Amino acid sequence: MRGIFTLFRKELGDHFSSVRFLIISALIVMVGVIIASMAGMGIQEEAKGAAKPTLLFLWLFTSTGKLFSFVQFIGFFGPLIGIFLGFDSINRERVSRTLSKLASQPIYRDSIINAKFLAGVTIISIVLVAIILIISGLGIRLIGVVPGSEEIWRLAIYVITSILYVSFWLGISILFSVVFRSTATSALASLAVWIFFSFFVSLGAGTLANAIAPISESGTGVDREIVIRHERIQHTVSLFSPVTLYSDATSLVLNPMNQTTRPIAYALMGPLEKLSAARFQNPLPLSQSLLIVAPYLISIIAMTFLCFGVCYLVFMRQEIRTI
Repeated sequence: MRGIFTLFRKELGDHFSSVRFLIISALIVMVGVIIASMAGMGIQEEAKGAAKPTLLFLWLFTSTGKLFSFVQFIGFFGPLIGIFLGFDSINRERVSRTLSKLASQPIYRDSIINAKFLAGVTIISIVLVAIILIISGLGIRLIGVVPGSEEIWRLAIYVITSILYVSFWLGISILFSVVFRSTATSALASLAVWIFFSFFVSLGAGTLANAIAPISESGTGVDREIVIRHERIQHTVSLFSPVTLYSDATSLVLNPMNQTTRPIAYALMGPLEKLSAARFQNPLPLSQSLLIVAPYLISIIAMTFLCFGVCYLVFMRQEIRTI
Protein backbone atom coordinates (compact mmCIF):
# COMPACT_ATOMS: atom_id res chain seq x y z
CA MET A 1 0.00 0.00 0.00
CA ARG A 2 3.05 2.25 -0.06
CA GLY A 3 2.41 5.43 -2.01
CA ILE A 4 -1.21 4.63 -2.82
CA PHE A 5 -2.59 7.59 -0.88
CA THR A 6 -0.16 9.99 -2.55
CA LEU A 7 -1.13 8.71 -5.99
CA PHE A 8 -4.79 8.74 -4.95
CA ARG A 9 -4.63 12.44 -4.05
CA LYS A 10 -2.77 13.15 -7.28
CA GLU A 11 -5.42 11.37 -9.37
CA LEU A 12 -8.23 13.18 -7.55
CA GLY A 13 -6.55 16.50 -8.25
CA ASP A 14 -6.20 15.59 -11.94
CA HIS A 15 -9.88 14.70 -12.16
CA PHE A 16 -11.12 17.79 -10.36
CA SER A 17 -8.95 20.10 -12.48
CA SER A 18 -9.87 18.48 -15.81
CA VAL A 19 -12.35 20.02 -18.21
CA ARG A 20 -13.78 16.55 -18.85
CA PHE A 21 -14.93 16.23 -15.23
CA LEU A 22 -16.55 19.66 -15.29
CA ILE A 23 -18.43 18.89 -18.51
CA ILE A 24 -19.64 15.48 -17.29
CA SER A 25 -20.75 16.88 -13.94
CA ALA A 26 -22.55 19.83 -15.55
CA LEU A 27 -24.40 17.58 -18.00
CA ILE A 28 -25.50 15.12 -15.32
CA VAL A 29 -26.66 17.86 -12.97
CA MET A 30 -28.51 19.65 -15.78
CA VAL A 31 -30.29 16.54 -17.03
CA GLY A 32 -31.02 15.36 -13.49
CA VAL A 33 -32.56 18.69 -12.49
CA ILE A 34 -34.68 18.79 -15.66
CA ILE A 35 -35.95 15.24 -15.11
CA ALA A 36 -36.65 15.90 -11.42
CA SER A 37 -38.47 19.14 -12.21
CA MET A 38 -40.72 17.46 -14.77
CA ALA A 39 -41.37 14.51 -12.49
CA GLY A 40 -42.04 16.77 -9.49
CA MET A 41 -44.52 18.91 -11.40
CA GLY A 42 -46.24 15.80 -12.74
CA ILE A 43 -46.52 14.32 -9.25
CA GLN A 44 -47.82 17.66 -7.99
CA GLU A 45 -50.66 17.62 -10.52
CA GLU A 46 -51.54 13.97 -9.99
CA ALA A 47 -51.57 14.24 -6.19
CA LYS A 48 -53.55 17.47 -6.13
CA GLY A 49 -56.80 17.05 -4.18
CA ALA A 50 -56.10 13.39 -3.42
CA ALA A 51 -54.61 11.49 -0.52
CA LYS A 52 -50.87 11.23 -0.94
CA PRO A 53 -49.77 7.62 -1.36
CA THR A 54 -47.01 6.05 0.65
CA LEU A 55 -43.40 6.33 -0.53
CA LEU A 56 -44.36 9.24 -2.78
CA PHE A 57 -40.86 10.70 -2.57
CA LEU A 58 -39.38 7.77 -4.54
CA TRP A 59 -41.54 8.73 -7.51
CA LEU A 60 -39.10 11.55 -8.20
CA PHE A 61 -36.56 8.98 -9.34
CA THR A 62 -38.86 6.44 -11.02
CA SER A 63 -41.46 8.68 -12.66
CA THR A 64 -40.87 8.96 -16.41
CA GLY A 65 -42.60 12.30 -16.95
CA LYS A 66 -42.32 13.52 -20.54
CA LEU A 67 -38.84 12.12 -21.18
CA PHE A 68 -37.52 9.28 -19.04
CA SER A 69 -36.93 8.67 -15.37
CA PHE A 70 -33.72 9.44 -13.53
CA VAL A 71 -33.19 5.72 -12.92
CA GLN A 72 -33.43 5.04 -16.65
CA PHE A 73 -31.04 7.90 -17.36
CA ILE A 74 -28.36 6.52 -15.01
CA GLY A 75 -28.92 2.98 -16.24
CA PHE A 76 -28.35 3.96 -19.88
CA PHE A 77 -25.90 6.89 -19.70
CA GLY A 78 -24.22 6.07 -16.38
CA PRO A 79 -21.68 3.74 -18.04
CA LEU A 80 -20.41 6.70 -20.05
CA ILE A 81 -19.28 8.35 -16.79
CA GLY A 82 -17.06 5.39 -15.97
CA ILE A 83 -15.80 5.13 -19.55
CA PHE A 84 -14.90 8.82 -19.78
CA LEU A 85 -13.06 8.68 -16.46
CA GLY A 86 -10.92 5.65 -17.23
CA PHE A 87 -10.40 5.10 -20.96
CA ASP A 88 -7.04 6.95 -20.96
CA SER A 89 -5.90 6.41 -17.39
CA ILE A 90 -2.91 4.17 -18.24
CA ASN A 91 -2.14 4.76 -21.92
CA ARG A 92 -2.13 8.52 -21.28
CA GLU A 93 0.74 7.91 -18.89
CA ARG A 94 2.46 5.85 -21.57
CA VAL A 95 2.13 8.58 -24.19
CA SER A 96 3.44 11.26 -21.83
CA ARG A 97 6.21 8.87 -20.65
CA THR A 98 5.31 9.32 -16.99
CA LEU A 99 4.28 5.72 -16.29
CA SER A 100 7.87 4.47 -16.24
CA LYS A 101 8.78 7.29 -13.88
CA LEU A 102 5.95 6.32 -11.54
CA ALA A 103 7.00 2.67 -11.64
CA SER A 104 10.61 3.62 -10.82
CA GLN A 105 9.57 5.41 -7.61
CA PRO A 106 9.88 3.65 -4.22
CA ILE A 107 6.24 2.54 -4.30
CA TYR A 108 4.58 -0.75 -4.97
CA ARG A 109 3.63 -1.15 -8.58
CA ASP A 110 0.06 -2.16 -7.84
CA SER A 111 -0.41 1.18 -6.06
CA ILE A 112 -0.61 2.82 -9.49
CA ILE A 113 -3.57 0.83 -10.76
CA ASN A 114 -5.25 0.74 -7.34
CA ALA A 115 -5.00 4.51 -6.91
CA LYS A 116 -6.43 5.18 -10.36
CA PHE A 117 -9.40 2.89 -9.76
CA LEU A 118 -10.08 4.22 -6.27
CA ALA A 119 -9.88 7.81 -7.50
CA GLY A 120 -12.36 7.03 -10.26
CA VAL A 121 -14.75 5.35 -7.80
CA THR A 122 -14.47 8.38 -5.51
CA ILE A 123 -15.32 10.77 -8.34
CA ILE A 124 -18.29 8.59 -9.34
CA SER A 125 -19.50 8.55 -5.72
CA ILE A 126 -19.21 12.32 -5.40
CA VAL A 127 -21.14 12.95 -8.63
CA LEU A 128 -23.95 10.49 -7.88
CA VAL A 129 -24.39 11.51 -4.24
CA ALA A 130 -24.40 15.19 -5.23
CA ILE A 131 -27.07 14.77 -7.91
CA ILE A 132 -29.22 12.61 -5.60
CA LEU A 133 -29.05 15.31 -2.92
CA ILE A 134 -29.89 18.03 -5.46
CA ILE A 135 -32.90 16.09 -6.76
CA SER A 136 -34.02 15.33 -3.21
CA GLY A 137 -33.88 18.97 -2.19
CA LEU A 138 -35.70 20.03 -5.35
CA GLY A 139 -38.29 17.32 -4.83
CA ILE A 140 -39.00 18.35 -1.24
CA ARG A 141 -39.68 21.88 -2.47
CA LEU A 142 -41.88 20.76 -5.38
CA ILE A 143 -44.05 18.05 -3.84
CA GLY A 144 -43.81 19.15 -0.20
CA VAL A 145 -43.07 15.65 1.11
CA VAL A 146 -40.14 14.83 3.39
CA PRO A 147 -38.72 11.32 2.82
CA GLY A 148 -39.22 8.80 5.59
CA SER A 149 -36.63 6.46 7.03
CA GLU A 150 -37.51 3.63 4.62
CA GLU A 151 -37.27 5.94 1.62
CA ILE A 152 -33.86 7.17 2.79
CA TRP A 153 -32.64 3.61 3.17
CA ARG A 154 -33.93 2.69 -0.28
CA LEU A 155 -32.18 5.72 -1.78
CA ALA A 156 -28.95 4.79 0.02
CA ILE A 157 -29.10 1.26 -1.41
CA TYR A 158 -29.83 2.70 -4.83
CA VAL A 159 -26.81 5.01 -4.61
CA ILE A 160 -24.51 2.14 -3.59
CA THR A 161 -25.85 -0.02 -6.43
CA SER A 162 -25.34 2.81 -8.93
CA ILE A 163 -21.77 3.39 -7.73
CA LEU A 164 -20.96 -0.30 -8.18
CA TYR A 165 -22.64 -0.33 -11.59
CA VAL A 166 -20.72 2.68 -12.92
CA SER A 167 -17.52 1.34 -11.30
CA PHE A 168 -17.89 -1.80 -13.40
CA TRP A 169 -17.69 0.33 -16.52
CA LEU A 170 -14.77 2.23 -15.02
CA GLY A 171 -12.96 -1.10 -14.64
CA ILE A 172 -13.79 -1.99 -18.26
CA SER A 173 -12.35 1.29 -19.53
CA ILE A 174 -9.20 0.99 -17.37
CA LEU A 175 -8.73 -2.57 -18.65
CA PHE A 176 -8.79 -1.40 -22.26
CA SER A 177 -6.50 1.46 -21.30
CA VAL A 178 -4.00 -1.12 -20.04
CA VAL A 179 -4.38 -3.44 -23.04
CA PHE A 180 -4.30 -0.83 -25.83
CA ARG A 181 -1.65 1.82 -26.23
CA SER A 182 -3.89 4.20 -28.17
CA THR A 183 -6.43 6.23 -26.21
CA ALA A 184 -8.75 6.30 -29.23
CA THR A 185 -8.70 2.50 -29.46
CA SER A 186 -9.42 2.04 -25.76
CA ALA A 187 -12.29 4.55 -25.95
CA LEU A 188 -13.82 2.84 -28.99
CA ALA A 189 -13.45 -0.60 -27.40
CA SER A 190 -15.17 0.59 -24.21
CA LEU A 191 -18.02 2.16 -26.20
CA ALA A 192 -18.36 -1.03 -28.24
CA VAL A 193 -18.81 -3.09 -25.07
CA TRP A 194 -21.37 -0.57 -23.79
CA ILE A 195 -23.34 -0.71 -27.04
CA PHE A 196 -23.19 -4.52 -27.06
CA PHE A 197 -24.57 -4.88 -23.53
CA SER A 198 -27.11 -2.07 -23.94
CA PHE A 199 -28.64 -3.12 -27.27
CA PHE A 200 -27.43 -6.40 -28.73
CA VAL A 201 -27.84 -8.59 -25.65
CA SER A 202 -31.54 -7.73 -25.37
CA LEU A 203 -31.99 -8.21 -29.11
CA GLY A 204 -30.19 -11.54 -28.95
CA ALA A 205 -32.30 -12.62 -25.98
CA GLY A 206 -35.50 -11.91 -27.93
CA THR A 207 -34.20 -13.69 -31.02
CA LEU A 208 -33.13 -16.76 -29.02
CA ALA A 209 -36.46 -16.88 -27.19
CA ASN A 210 -38.35 -16.68 -30.50
CA ALA A 211 -36.24 -19.49 -31.91
CA ILE A 212 -36.60 -21.85 -28.93
CA ALA A 213 -40.15 -21.01 -27.84
CA PRO A 214 -41.95 -19.15 -30.62
CA ILE A 215 -45.30 -17.68 -29.65
CA SER A 216 -48.05 -18.45 -32.15
CA GLU A 217 -51.80 -18.07 -31.78
CA SER A 218 -53.90 -21.15 -32.31
CA GLY A 219 -57.62 -21.66 -32.47
CA THR A 220 -57.81 -21.76 -28.67
CA GLY A 221 -55.62 -18.68 -28.21
CA VAL A 222 -52.06 -18.34 -27.02
CA ASP A 223 -50.53 -21.24 -25.07
CA ARG A 224 -49.67 -19.89 -21.63
CA GLU A 225 -46.89 -22.42 -21.08
CA ILE A 226 -45.18 -21.33 -24.28
CA VAL A 227 -45.48 -17.69 -23.24
CA ILE A 228 -43.99 -18.43 -19.82
CA ARG A 229 -41.11 -20.38 -21.38
CA HIS A 230 -40.53 -17.62 -23.92
CA GLU A 231 -40.40 -14.93 -21.23
CA ARG A 232 -38.17 -17.04 -18.99
CA ILE A 233 -35.64 -17.67 -21.76
CA GLN A 234 -35.59 -14.03 -22.79
CA HIS A 235 -35.16 -12.81 -19.22
CA THR A 236 -32.45 -15.38 -18.40
CA VAL A 237 -30.36 -14.49 -21.44
CA SER A 238 -30.77 -10.76 -20.84
CA LEU A 239 -29.36 -11.19 -17.32
CA PHE A 240 -25.91 -11.59 -18.88
CA SER A 241 -26.01 -7.83 -19.41
CA PRO A 242 -25.08 -5.61 -16.43
CA VAL A 243 -27.59 -3.08 -17.77
CA THR A 244 -30.43 -5.55 -17.18
CA LEU A 245 -29.09 -6.49 -13.75
CA TYR A 246 -28.96 -2.85 -12.74
CA SER A 247 -32.41 -2.06 -14.15
CA ASP A 248 -34.04 -5.01 -12.38
CA ALA A 249 -32.29 -4.27 -9.08
CA THR A 250 -33.12 -0.57 -9.00
CA SER A 251 -36.73 -1.13 -10.10
CA LEU A 252 -37.25 -3.32 -7.06
CA VAL A 253 -35.39 -1.10 -4.63
CA LEU A 254 -37.04 2.18 -5.62
CA ASN A 255 -40.47 0.79 -6.48
CA PRO A 256 -41.73 -1.36 -3.58
CA MET A 257 -44.94 -2.05 -5.50
CA ASN A 258 -42.93 -4.42 -7.70
CA GLN A 259 -43.24 -7.92 -6.28
CA THR A 260 -40.73 -9.57 -8.59
CA THR A 261 -38.24 -8.80 -11.34
CA ARG A 262 -39.84 -11.35 -13.65
CA PRO A 263 -43.18 -10.01 -14.91
CA ILE A 264 -44.16 -13.33 -16.51
CA ALA A 265 -47.49 -13.74 -14.76
CA TYR A 266 -48.20 -10.05 -15.22
CA ALA A 267 -47.68 -10.41 -18.97
CA LEU A 268 -50.33 -13.10 -19.09
CA MET A 269 -52.97 -10.96 -17.35
CA GLY A 270 -55.67 -9.13 -19.20
CA PRO A 271 -56.50 -5.46 -18.56
CA LEU A 272 -59.20 -6.26 -15.99
CA GLU A 273 -56.96 -8.73 -14.17
CA LYS A 274 -54.16 -6.14 -13.97
CA LEU A 275 -56.55 -3.54 -12.59
CA SER A 276 -57.92 -5.97 -10.02
CA ALA A 277 -54.43 -7.02 -8.93
CA ALA A 278 -53.32 -3.40 -8.56
CA ARG A 279 -56.15 -2.66 -6.15
CA PHE A 280 -55.02 -5.30 -3.67
CA GLN A 281 -51.30 -4.75 -4.13
CA ASN A 282 -49.37 -3.59 -1.09
CA PRO A 283 -45.81 -2.27 -1.08
CA LEU A 284 -43.13 -4.72 -0.05
CA PRO A 285 -41.14 -3.91 3.08
CA LEU A 286 -37.50 -3.08 2.61
CA SER A 287 -36.31 -6.43 3.97
CA GLN A 288 -38.39 -8.36 1.43
CA SER A 289 -37.22 -6.16 -1.44
CA LEU A 290 -33.60 -6.78 -0.41
CA LEU A 291 -34.15 -10.55 -0.35
CA ILE A 292 -35.50 -10.48 -3.89
CA VAL A 293 -32.86 -8.12 -5.23
CA ALA A 294 -29.88 -9.71 -3.39
CA PRO A 295 -28.83 -11.99 -6.32
CA TYR A 296 -28.75 -9.02 -8.66
CA LEU A 297 -26.70 -6.91 -6.25
CA ILE A 298 -24.26 -9.78 -5.67
CA SER A 299 -23.91 -10.26 -9.43
CA ILE A 300 -23.12 -6.57 -9.96
CA ILE A 301 -20.54 -6.66 -7.14
CA ALA A 302 -18.96 -9.84 -8.54
CA MET A 303 -18.77 -8.41 -12.06
CA THR A 304 -17.17 -5.19 -10.78
CA PHE A 305 -14.49 -6.98 -8.76
CA LEU A 306 -13.90 -9.53 -11.52
CA CYS A 307 -13.40 -6.80 -14.10
CA PHE A 308 -10.97 -4.88 -11.93
CA GLY A 309 -9.19 -8.13 -10.99
CA VAL A 310 -8.52 -8.90 -14.66
CA CYS A 311 -7.32 -5.33 -15.16
CA TYR A 312 -5.04 -5.67 -12.13
CA LEU A 313 -3.51 -8.94 -13.37
CA VAL A 314 -2.92 -7.64 -16.89
CA PHE A 315 -1.23 -4.51 -15.58
CA MET A 316 0.98 -6.40 -13.11
CA ARG A 317 2.14 -8.90 -15.75
CA GLN A 318 3.26 -6.26 -18.23
CA GLU A 319 6.98 -5.66 -18.63
CA ILE A 320 8.16 -2.48 -16.97
CA ARG A 321 10.47 -1.59 -19.79
CA THR A 322 7.61 -1.86 -22.31
CA ILE A 323 5.31 0.52 -20.46
